[in-house]
Amino acid sequence: MAIASSVSLHHFSHFLISNSQQLKGFGHGCSARPRYYFSDNPNNGVRPIKATTQSAPYPLYQPAQVDDSSSELEPADPDFYKIGYVRSMRAYGIDFKEGPNGFGVYASKDVEPLRRPRVIMEIPLELMLTISHKIPWMFFPDIIPVGHPIFDIINSTDPETDWDLRLACLLLYAFDREDNFWQLYSDFLPGTDECTSLLLASEEELLELQDADLASTIREQQRRALEFWEKNWHNGVPLKIKRLAREHERFIWAVSIAQSRCINMQMRIGALVQDANMLIPYADMLNHSFQPNCFFHWRFKDRMLEVMINAGQRIRKGDEMTVDYMSQQMNNKFMQRYGFSSPVNPWDVIKFSGNARIHLDSFLSVFNISGLPEEYYHNTARLSKVGDTFVDGAVIAAARTLPTWSDGDVPLIPSVEKKAVKELLDECKRMLADFPTTFRQDQKLLDSIPEASRTLEAAIKYRLHRKLFIDKVMQALDIYQEKILF
Repeated sequence: MAIASSVSLHHFSHFLISNSQQLKGFGHGCSARPRYYFSDNPNNGVRPIKATTQSAPYPLYQPAQVDDSSSELEPADPDFYKIGYVRSMRAYGIDFKEGPNGFGVYASKDVEPLRRPRVIMEIPLELMLTISHKIPWMFFPDIIPVGHPIFDIINSTDPETDWDLRLACLLLYAFDREDNFWQLYSDFLPGTDECTSLLLASEEELLELQDADLASTIREQQRRALEFWEKNWHNGVPLKIKRLAREHERFIWAVSIAQSRCINMQMRIGALVQDANMLIPYADMLNHSFQPNCFFHWRFKDRMLEVMINAGQRIRKGDEMTVDYMSQQMNNKFMQRYGFSSPVNPWDVIKFSGNARIHLDSFLSVFNISGLPEEYYHNTARLSKVGDTFVDGAVIAAARTLPTWSDGDVPLIPSVEKKAVKELLDECKRMLADFPTTFRQDQKLLDSIPEASRTLEAAIKYRLHRKLFIDKVMQALDIYQEKILF
C-alpha cells in the first residue's frame, strides 16, 4: 500500500529520504520522550496503556467524548514514523500525538461501523522483542548470538515467575546491539523520571499510597529486581554484560518498561505455535480504556501484529484509540503493573465486613443496570434524568461489590432494606475516616505540587481514586434508599 494512504500529509516529505539518511543521527543517547505505558498481563492473554486517571467521573457506558485537552496535543516527531516505516511498520487512518501526559494514538478520520474489524496498524515480527514462556527459550527475531553471556543470565531465571526479568535482559541487550531498531526506539521510551511504575518509587512515595498491602508487594518486587542485578552485574562479569546496566537503577528501569509494555499472546510462525512475552513498538503507544475501541490480532501468514478497530465501532476524527490492558482487575493491580488507577474502574472492590445486605435486582433497577455480573451495562434505553450522568464505572462496580441477597430471602417490609442501606453507608463512612487524609486534602495536595515526581503523583492519585470510589458508592446508596423498588 502506498505511504500516502497510511500517514498524514505532514509526514510525506520525510519518507522520501533514503534508508541510510533516515537512520543518520539517531542514537541511544537522545533524550527520552514523555511517559506512556503499555502492556498486558502475561497470565491473562492479550490485553493491551492509559486509563482515565482524572478525578472527575467518566460516564463509562456513554459515547466517548473528545478530550478537552486535544489542543495541547502535538504531532509526533516525524523521526518516530521514519524508523518504523523503513522496516515495514504501517499505520492507517491514525496519528501518533504527544501531550502533557505523553504519547497517544488518535483517529485522523471518521470510521463508520463495519461488520468486520478494520486494521489501523501493522507491526512486523522483526521489530519486536519476544521470548517464549517456557524452556527452551526461543527468541524472535533471534538477536542473541550463540555463547553470549546474556543467555546464561536469562537461563538462570525462574520459568514460572521471572518473565519480566528475562524481557528486561533482552531489552537491555537490544539497546547495546549496533544498528538495532530498539536503539532508535529507546529515544521515545519514558525515562526514569517520566515513568509512573512503582518499581521506581522511593519508600516515602510508597507510604503515600495509604495501602500497606500494595506498598509491601512493591517493596518485594524492588528487592527481587535489585538482588537479580547484584547477582548478575557484579564486578567480575564481562564488559559486554557490565555495560548493559552499570547501575542498578538502569536495570530496574528496564524491568519497569518490560512490565508496563509487555503484551502476552500466542504466536504462530509456520508450524510452530507458542506463547510469548512481547515488546511491540508503536502498539505500546495505545492507552488503556475500560471500554476500548481496538484489539490485537496475530496475522501468522506474514508474521504481523495487527491493531484492529472493533467490528461495529463508530470512530470520529480525533477520538483516541484504546485497548484494555487487563480485564476484570482492581485498581491495585493496575498500580502494581502500570502505575495508574481510575475512580471509575468497573471492577474495583470494597471489602465490607458487616452482615448488612441489599436486594440486588432492586438496586440494578434503580440505576437501569442490565446484564449478568460479568457483563453489566447501563441500559441507556431507559435512562432517567438522574441517570444521564450519574451511572459510570464506579456505580457498575458498586453493583458487583455491594453485599446482596436473593429473592429467596425477601424481607417483609422495605424498612428492613433501608436499615441495611444505612448500615452499609455507616461502614463506608468508617472506611473514609480510617484514611489519614480526605479526598479533598489529596486533591489540594496534588494541586499544590505541580512539579511532583511521576511516582508521587501516581501514589496520591491512587489513594484519591479509592476515596472517590467509596464516596460514589455512598451516593449510589443514598439514591437507592430514596427509590427502593419492591
